[in-house]
Amino acid sequence: MEVISIFGPKHGSLISLHSSNNLFKVSKVTRFRRTLFPSNHAKVFRLKALTCDNQESNHMFKELPTSEWTHHFHSIQVDVSEMDAIRIEIDALKPKVKNILMSFQGIDSTKKRILMIYMLISLGLACQFEEEIYETLKEGFGKIEEMMANEEDLYTVSIIFWVFRRYGHYISSDFFRRFKGNDGNFKKSLIGDAKGMLSFYEAANMATTKDYILDEALSFTSSHLESLAANGACPPHMSRRIRNALNASQHWNMEMLVAVEYISFYEKEKDHNEMLLKFSKLNFKFLQLQYLQELKVLTKWYKEVDFVSKLPPYFRDRIVENHFFIQTLFVESQHSRARIMMAKYFILLVIQDDTLDRYASLPEAESLVNSLNRWAPDHAMDKQPDYLKFVFKFILDTFEEFEKELRPEGGSFGVCATIEEFKSLVKANLEAEKWALADNMPSFEEYIEVTGVGITAMTTLMGAMMCMGKIVPKEDYKWLKSRPKIIQALAIKGRLMNDMKGYKEDMSRGYAANAVTCYMKQYRVTEQEALKEFEKMVAVANKTVNEEFLTTMGVSRLVLKLAMGVGLMISITYSEDEGYTHPEGKIKEKMTTLFVDQIPL
Repeated sequence: MEVISIFGPKHGSLISLHSSNNLFKVSKVTRFRRTLFPSNHAKVFRLKALTCDNQESNHMFKELPTSEWTHHFHSIQVDVSEMDAIRIEIDALKPKVKNILMSFQGIDSTKKRILMIYMLISLGLACQFEEEIYETLKEGFGKIEEMMANEEDLYTVSIIFWVFRRYGHYISSDFFRRFKGNDGNFKKSLIGDAKGMLSFYEAANMATTKDYILDEALSFTSSHLESLAANGACPPHMSRRIRNALNASQHWNMEMLVAVEYISFYEKEKDHNEMLLKFSKLNFKFLQLQYLQELKVLTKWYKEVDFVSKLPPYFRDRIVENHFFIQTLFVESQHSRARIMMAKYFILLVIQDDTLDRYASLPEAESLVNSLNRWAPDHAMDKQPDYLKFVFKFILDTFEEFEKELRPEGGSFGVCATIEEFKSLVKANLEAEKWALADNMPSFEEYIEVTGVGITAMTTLMGAMMCMGKIVPKEDYKWLKSRPKIIQALAIKGRLMNDMKGYKEDMSRGYAANAVTCYMKQYRVTEQEALKEFEKMVAVANKTVNEEFLTTMGVSRLVLKLAMGVGLMISITYSEDEGYTHPEGKIKEKMTTLFVDQIPL
């Protein structure tokens, strides 16, 4: 049995999460409870429905605004001829860029190639040269000591470190000791090197639980970068890049958002390569147009399902937002089908969650969960309201659609595995509602142990694996069911970040038990003290995720990369607010950048 212990709260407790074969047989909440009802955005509704015994049941809920995006992208027109023209230009430039990457000669050729790989990653072009990148890093990691010997440039060392860890190579952080002085502190001469300090900061965000020097580096670089950006010591475009990085490091930011920011930065660099700049803009533009095509497909499907007429307005209308968030999992052009399927899968996750959490009476919820567990209507389903019958049928029909899509290529196993995980999710959500109704206040350790079992993280990752089809081996599904440490850390990260952003609204709905309130009560601390401790815990969870990505064996790199994508999704969702339920602020800005503001060529 594996155990992950990543918490050492201020007041001495240690939280360990245990792996178990009957992991989901719990009697309390086992999910990330979402924040739902802001008073300035919501309308209160009371509707009536018949319960299974034909008694009227009042449903109280608050309606969230519908998404402004669905109609927009349903009616948008995409010029396919423009996409074809861009593809021709991309195909013409790709071998020329490849030639630059592979043409470096001499003793430092691998080092120079790695520095260019970082540029390709930042410009959003790495997916065009995966084979060349993997071969370069495989060769370079075999002679890493030789490559790093006598290298005293902070930028170069930091970028090499960052790129190797990005691709799963566990390069030692001891290489950064050369930048310390005799007093044990980082040399003051580094402070004025904005480019080097920024790359050092990015490298520090790749830290594991054992990289103590990177903890020092993160503190050192963060404080001095803020000063560099504020005091006018850097060119404006460098200051802007520093501020963006301090807000979200490249490691915990979406590839497409990094790319559009870096393209703007790179264009202002005096020594930029015009061909590389053009290639990056063409690639970004092509992906934007492809995303619009996918959104048109998704919004057409969404309108045809006709949720508006078949459900009371209790659910979150988020089909376009789904497509945005799943870009943390699949960004490349060849994963178009996976993005479309995963956006639909997220609708399943949201509909079941909102039905059980926001609207259904307890008898209705029990009937839905029992029917889903049987994968057939239970004895009470015929007597349930029409909305509940629709939810049940919609879930079964959508999984059947997935199975029909994946069966010809041998992907049915993934669908079956995901269905079983989905059943575990709805059972856990039912238990969550029972716990909420009981109004229990568990200890903080009990709350994290029960709510952090990782079921939502597992259900998300399982769905992503399913959407990739047969390229995910069956052994990877078995690995995920063992509840590995990386999933435990992701679950804890999601639980804490969710509660940090949403606990006040949870309390306004009568849910007294959440991480913040449990911690405050048990340790008799203030809200701010609790939140400060949670920030430390999230940082430890991130380090654990980084470490497991580098050290986990017996599972494909594809699935580990998807797991990292789940962690990134959590970071993006909760960076400012509860961004899925309330995407009106920063999430809307990011979606506008990707979907609306077409990059000029």
